[in-house]
Amino acid sequence: MTDTEPLLAHVPVTQLSEAPSEWMLFLHGILGSKSNWRSIARRLVAKQPGLGALLVDLRMHGNSRGLAPPHTVESAARDVLALEAKLGAPVRAVLGHSFGGKVALAYARARNDDALRDVWVIDSLPGARATRRGSEGTLLVIELLRSLGSRFESREKFVEQVLAHGLARDLATFLAMNLERDATGDAFVLRLDLDAITEMLDDYFAQDLWPVVEHPPGRARIHLVVGGKSGLFEPTDLERARAAVAALPERVFLTVFPDAGHWIHTEAPDELLRLVSDAARTAD
Repeated sequence: MTDTEPLLAHVPVTQLSEAPSEWMLFLHGILGSKSNWRSIARRLVAKQPGLGALLVDLRMHGNSRGLAPPHTVESAARDVLALEAKLGAPVRAVLGHSFGGKVALAYARARNDDALRDVWVIDSLPGARATRRGSEGTLLVIELLRSLGSRFESREKFVEQVLAHGLARDLATFLAMNLERDATGDAFVLRLDLDAITEMLDDYFAQDLWPVVEHPPGRARIHLVVGGKSGLFEPTDLERARAAVAALPERVFLTVFPDAGHWIHTEAPDELLRLVSDAARTAD
C-alpha cells in the first residue's frame, strides 16, 4: 500500500463516556462488510471498559474501494496495518471471520510484536485448500452475481432475483447489503469488484497460515473458533488444531460450537461473546 492510497473505511464502536484506551479490530468475510459484526462489537464494548471496537471494510469491499492490486491476503493485512498506524490507541486484539480470519493471521504475522494480545480466527481454516472444499456455495454466489447484471430497480427486485435462483432469503438479504444507489439515484448497483474478490479468494485458498497458529508471533494468543456444522474443518484439520493447543496450551486455543454453522456470530452470538469477553478479562 502506498502513501497515496486511501485508508480502509471503518466505523468505531466505543462507550460514550470515554475514549478507548485500546482497540479490537473486526474483519468480515468475503462479500461482507463492516456492519456484519456491529451487534457483537456493541455488546463487547459495553462489557469491557476502555475497549473500542473498530469495524473495518476490507479492500474492495463496502466503502474500501480504489486500492491497487495485487488483491491478496497479504495486501489486505498490510491495509489493516496502515489503518492501525492512524489510530490514537494501540490495537490489542483482532477478530476475523472466514476470509477475514486469514487476514487476521497475516496481520499478526506482519506485526510480530508483543503488544498484540489476541487473534480470533472465526470458522476460517488456516491451511491451503486447493480443492476449495467447503466454499462451493460462495463460488456459486459470485457466479450468480456476475450473471445478474449491474443495475437493479430496487433492493427488493435484487432480492427477488437472488431468491429465484434458489438461494435462501437470509443470504439474499445479506448480499443486498452490498447495494448502493447509482449516480442518478434511480437504481441500485453492487459496490463489489467481483474480479478483485475472485483474485482475493484465489490467494485465500492458496495460503497456508498454519505456521502462524503453531508458532504465534510475539506474545499473541491464537483462538480458533469452529462451527461444528459448517463442514470447513475436516477431522485431520481438527487434529492439527488440537496438536497446536497441546504444544502451546497457553498460546493456542480451540473452541468448537457443535450446533453452529459458518455464521457463528449470528447462530451462537451469546456464547461467542462470552468466549471473547472472558479472554479479554484474563489477558495480561
